[in-house]
Amino acid sequence: MGQKQAFKPTPTPREANAVKLNLRMTVHVALFTALIIIGGYISVPLPVGPVPIVLADFFVMLSGLFLGLKWGLTSVALYLSLGALGLPVFASGTSGLAILLGPTGGFLLGYMLMVTAVGFITGKRKPSLIRVSLALIVGNILLYSVGVPWLKGVLHLGWGAAFTAGLIPFIPGTIIKIIVATTLARVLLPRFQHGSVATFGQ
Repeated sequence: MGQKQAFKPTPTPREANAVKLNLRMTVHVALFTALIIIGGYISVPLPVGPVPIVLADFFVMLSGLFLGLKWGLTSVALYLSLGALGLPVFASGTSGLAILLGPTGGFLLGYMLMVTAVGFITGKRKPSLIRVSLALIVGNILLYSVGVPWLKGVLHLGWGAAFTAGLIPFIPGTIIKIIVATTLARVLLPRFQHGSVATFGQ
């Protein structure tokens, strides 16, 4: 006599949707991690200090906006983990714990606070200009609130020199990045979240 085959219950529609969602978000996490890496490679050194102008922070903002708190944090954590393990994913293709613990390490670790703030403030609520703008502003404040003191401490700088090397040159670019990220969120976020056009509130 043949052996009875084990009974495999049919997944419920809710379970099937959950699997599809997790698979889709895993793909999105990989995509945004790749974008953050590419943004790090787009690096412009500055003569005033060791912190370069990069686009990685821009894609961290987008990660929080489009993936939310859980998956956005996963994307940034994956990026930092790859760099810590030695893969050349940080600015200009650098990597390793020496970079994380070096002068620019505070900005890299600050990405975690940035994506957390952006993902938390925007959440799963209806996207709005005010909420998105607030999230990006708070995220950047947290980023520099970690990056600048870290830079000061590692290089033993005064506050004036730390602000000159780690904040002041980046203010115009940060404003531009916030404007562009807000515009992209206004156009693409409703479709990304709901799969259809939705109203972007004020």
